[in-house]
Amino acid sequence: MRRNLWGEYMSNELFDVHGKRVLVTGASRGIGYALAEGFAVAGAQVVLAARNQIDLNRAQEQLEASTGQVASTEILDVRNQGSMDQCVANVVRALGGIDILVNNAGLNVRVPALDVTEQDWDTVVDTDLKGAFFMAQKVGRVMVKSGKGSIVNISSIGGHVALRTGVAYAAAKAGVLHMTRVLAVEWAVKGVRVNAIGPWYFRTPLTEKLLDNPEYLHDILIRTPMGRVGEVQELIGPVLFLASEAASYVTGQALFVDGGMGVYGF
Repeated sequence: MRRNLWGEYMSNELFDVHGKRVLVTGASRGIGYALAEGFAVAGAQVVLAARNQIDLNRAQEQLEASTGQVASTEILDVRNQGSMDQCVANVVRALGGIDILVNNAGLNVRVPALDVTEQDWDTVVDTDLKGAFFMAQKVGRVMVKSGKGSIVNISSIGGHVALRTGVAYAAAKAGVLHMTRVLAVEWAVKGVRVNAIGPWYFRTPLTEKLLDNPEYLHDILIRTPMGRVGEVQELIGPVLFLASEAASYVTGQALFVDGGMGVYGF
């Protein structure tokens, strides 16, 4: 029987994540929290994971008040293998599995390359690249076993276009982009899709002070064809798309959510 492609592909059901079991790392604030809230609004079962329980409790309370959905929390330090193992085990025990991983936990040390210390490098790379890989690996084992799943890694336009500071961050996020491609190739036959998004500047607690500096903001805006920074809610649609069945034939891709900055390439 011929499929009704028009009806199928124009249906909102294609983007439906209702009831999906979603683990979001670095979810207590900023981009991670916004994405967790977006999935909750869409009806997913959301687990917020981060290092600090007080911050998680605040985020959970805020998310449940704003969405009317129940969420759960897990302590997670992506620089600690035991912490990652425990987090994944707890989620699987509570929910029976993990359908979607939003691999968001990360940080930056903003210093010129000549001033980067070994500790700076290790802190950033161990969190943003090593931590991202091992979190994907641990959740990937669960997904491969079930024969399905979607991982969305949070990279950065800084992993694609060279910027003036943050060399460790740029190297780590570039690594995340290629890691995404390799995992996609390995796990496609297992039913697991792996994609990434690459944001430019979004207003978060980590960037707020920078963006409140008029000179710094001007420098950002002249490099952004759309002439403004992003709002974190504008990341929800791209991530929901990549996580949903709407992207069922999409894997190993990076979607740059950057107001056109990557087009300029400077």
